[in-house]
Amino acid sequence: MSSVPLSSSELLENLREARQIELALFTDLGDDQLLGPKAHSLEPPIWEVGHVGWFQEYWLLRHLDGAKPILERGDSIYDSVNVSYKQRWDHDFPSREETLSYLRTVLDRCAGRLEGKEPSEEEAYFYRHVTQHEYMHSENLTMVRQTLGYRRPSLPNVQSDGIEIDTAFKPHDVELPASRFFLGAPREEPFVFDNEKWAHEVEIAPFRIAATPVTNADFVKFVEDAGYTTRRYWSKSGWEWRRREGAEHPLFWRREGEGRWLSSCFDEVLPLDPWHPVIHVNRHEAKAYCTWAGRRLPTEAEWEVAASGTDKLRYPWGNSPPTPELANLDYRHMGPVDVRAFPAGDSPFGCRQMIGNVWEWTDSRLQPYPGFVPDPYEEYSQPYFGQKPVLRGGGWTTRSGLIRNTWRNFFIQHRRNIVAGFRTCALRSS
Repeated sequence: MSSVPLSSSELLENLREARQIELALFTDLGDDQLLGPKAHSLEPPIWEVGHVGWFQEYWLLRHLDGAKPILERGDSIYDSVNVSYKQRWDHDFPSREETLSYLRTVLDRCAGRLEGKEPSEEEAYFYRHVTQHEYMHSENLTMVRQTLGYRRPSLPNVQSDGIEIDTAFKPHDVELPASRFFLGAPREEPFVFDNEKWAHEVEIAPFRIAATPVTNADFVKFVEDAGYTTRRYWSKSGWEWRRREGAEHPLFWRREGEGRWLSSCFDEVLPLDPWHPVIHVNRHEAKAYCTWAGRRLPTEAEWEVAASGTDKLRYPWGNSPPTPELANLDYRHMGPVDVRAFPAGDSPFGCRQMIGNVWEWTDSRLQPYPGFVPDPYEEYSQPYFGQKPVLRGGGWTTRSGLIRNTWRNFFIQHRRNIVAGFRTCALRSS
């Protein structure tokens, strides 16, 4: 574990704020939406919120204090390690009121156990861990709402006014020299997950990477050039996926008339903005686009050095926390924004929006860093090594308290409903 203790008030403020967002994503759902249809890559909203309460209870009350379970059947419903995705609709769930009461009880007890004392290093670690876990599940609950076409959620701190667009910005590649780079989190980081540990030297050959993610306008060209039906653009597994799913364009797109594209955003259908990043595409689609365009995905080492610079910054813009002027995070704009926005958040090499807006697929699969040792939640990373591709950077749904340049997300490569896009690199010279 690596954790610099925060004060009790800071830990609890973060914990309560994470719960505020989670509840805002849940409480306005109708009774007929709490379970939702049984579908691959989704979870029932009623399970989602119950799970974050259970996870908090498990690590802060049961693990730290040896307390007895609050819910008699909680482990058999909410333990994600032992309850498979396919089983998550098959329970006699507590009612909405019972679920919300359970969440309040857990949060109150977790707050009460820190009253009148400062946390130990171990306690600070687990309070941070469950808070960041809840951040991740808020993203997941948002994906459920988007996929099922539920109404746009109403969240605090949404910014309704416009953002400044750098209209003089032109898409281009950024050249990075060969370097020896320390990939991963430095040991002085206050909190990181086990798959970020620890920074280790890697050699990176010179490369060229796009200054921004691929836009809708870019991806429309691929779609309209028969990109989805031309076999040579797709890997074997990608082509099998495309044929099985019958995919002809990104998941939430639809064509209206000649050359007019729309996209579903929760329960609304909106014109496709050409300058927004393409979103809700899987890694198969990203790699097919790259082949069509004569490009490639970056490795995660290339992505991280492009974001961090050779001085190993915590964020592209430096070491200060994210603000609304630097990145599209925290649901602030309730969707992706123009790739030309947020010039103040550029990385030292001039790459834009490497934090926020959309998660970015890389060409790397999740692997342990040298000397890997699992953290107490052993099932977080270890079962997925060598299997799931890595995404970097965070999206508009990502909480600013979660993301940093070293953060490694990972999903199965055919997932399309996540807030994911990609940026490309020039092909390596032979």
